[in-house]
Amino acid sequence: MTYLLALDQGTSSSRSIVFDRRGGIVAMAQRELPQIYPQPGWVEHDPMEIWRGQLATAQEALAKAGIAARDVAALGITNQRETAVVWNRKTGQPIHHAIVWQDRRGEPLCAQLREQGHAVLIQSRTGLLIDSYFSGTKIRWLLDNVAGAREQAERGDLAFGTIDSWLLWQLTGGALHATDVSNASRTMLFDVHRNAWDAQLLDLLQVPASMMPSVLPSSAEYGTSVASLLGAPVRIGGVAGDQQSALFGQACFREGMAKNTYGTGCFLLMHTGGRFQQSANGLLTTSAAQTSAQPQYAMEGSVFVGGAVVQWLRDGLHAIESSAQVQALAESVPDAGGVMLVPAFTGLGAPYWKPDARGAITGLTRGSTVAHIARAALESIAYQSAALLQAMSRDATAAGSAPVAEMRVDGGACVNNLLMQFQADLLGIPVVRPAITETTALGAAYLAGLSCGAFTGCQELEALWQAERRFTPTLSRDRAGELMQRWEHAVRQATLA
Repeated sequence: MTYLLALDQGTSSSRSIVFDRRGGIVAMAQRELPQIYPQPGWVEHDPMEIWRGQLATAQEALAKAGIAARDVAALGITNQRETAVVWNRKTGQPIHHAIVWQDRRGEPLCAQLREQGHAVLIQSRTGLLIDSYFSGTKIRWLLDNVAGAREQAERGDLAFGTIDSWLLWQLTGGALHATDVSNASRTMLFDVHRNAWDAQLLDLLQVPASMMPSVLPSSAEYGTSVASLLGAPVRIGGVAGDQQSALFGQACFREGMAKNTYGTGCFLLMHTGGRFQQSANGLLTTSAAQTSAQPQYAMEGSVFVGGAVVQWLRDGLHAIESSAQVQALAESVPDAGGVMLVPAFTGLGAPYWKPDARGAITGLTRGSTVAHIARAALESIAYQSAALLQAMSRDATAAGSAPVAEMRVDGGACVNNLLMQFQADLLGIPVVRPAITETTALGAAYLAGLSCGAFTGCQELEALWQAERRFTPTLSRDRAGELMQRWEHAVRQATLA
């Protein structure tokens, strides 16, 4: 039996999963990751805690599977994207906590870059909008604010990496300083056309080129782990940022295929093949996971508050005692009774980009109950995702491509049948839930398996992908259009100054 090990390092936890050759889960281990909030708007992680926790879960997963490291054909890494770590090459020690993707301390520099007129240059080279979400301004902050950091960087003593690079460095005992194209594309410093660091952007953000990792395809030879860590050397063959890894794990390899991950937020990615396209509708262009040096792209849109709205029902309104109860409460009424809930608790992301928007509930009547609000909260996840897919379809049509024909789904909230059916009704296309919903880790395992020859190619992976349930639209397109118009009206009410 061929086994593949996936390290899945996320924002709130580190996990490791052992897969068999058919993508089945053999064993899994997970460990929570403490969050550090030094001041409002700042979010940090301890890089050494990330490494210790990730290594412990890998060891535990192998033990649970009853296999040894020598039984693992290859190891793949997938990770929270954009989170920045800077460490000393000689000592291997971080110079500061990791600055997490959610952190907003880079916003003043972003505002300055926008005011100086650099938005067009940055978007045309990187596919990204100027935002402190991405790694570039986090590196600059560390160089400007950690004592002695810039001097060390100028001497070539410092290394930068996203979390995948940090784990690769640790796994190989400092032998490898590398990343993959999908993670590199989230730094705001990477030319996604040439698959290379951009000297002009590095100069613009005052980041020495010597800090940057080498960039490889997502499926490639990344060396081997130090034997003492897992009991024997393990080949490292795959690396991808979490959302691109999920796209790969969903077998969305061709132009026009799309997946939506329903987690705390929602991340919708549509593969655009070898075609780089800038969005006219507020979306990002990003590098997809690549199995060769040939660039592959995806359009991406993010919903800030997806499943988190259910947590708000539980912890804020105390409408439910556990998240699992939301479907029964929502199904206790035939519909939302005209109630719309816009969960703009931290502003609205794509395609609106309204950071000042705030949550709103509209359409309340004397007959409205907490069940109507619960149903409206659940439906808000589908409305936001539908707005994203409509934006993507407009971009696809403008480029002369066919719109998305079906949407594959994963993430914790995709198990909610009411939500998935409503999503299909709004979109007017099938929503397909796979048999294996751990698609982020699965994508990393598949990338590793391809590099070591466990799989012959993407066609074999396509054949392994199986649907667990297919939700087909039941609403008329006219009715779906009316509902989306009411949603957009509610969004306008939430974004009034």
